[in-house]
Amino acid sequence: MAPTLKVVVEKHSDGFVAYPLGLARGVILGQGDTYEDALTDLRSAISFHVESFGASSLTQAEDDPILEAFVAEAAVPV
Repeated sequence: MAPTLKVVVEKHSDGFVAYPLGLARGVILGQGDTYEDALTDLRSAISFHVESFGASSLTQAEDDPILEAFVAEAAVPV
């Protein structure tokens, strides 16, 4: 059975961006004009990621699942 990933979907002025949290290796990103398009693109990117790096690249998600995710703001001095 495929692991269930927590996914962040961001709405921007020019479309949507989606990415999973808590991966063991790498970064995966999907994008699209709609919420559904971004999730479809993300699913495709996850499949490619697993083909490239193996199922173990998702093991952190299985071994130590994210229970909740929060959005916060932090000031960063530059």
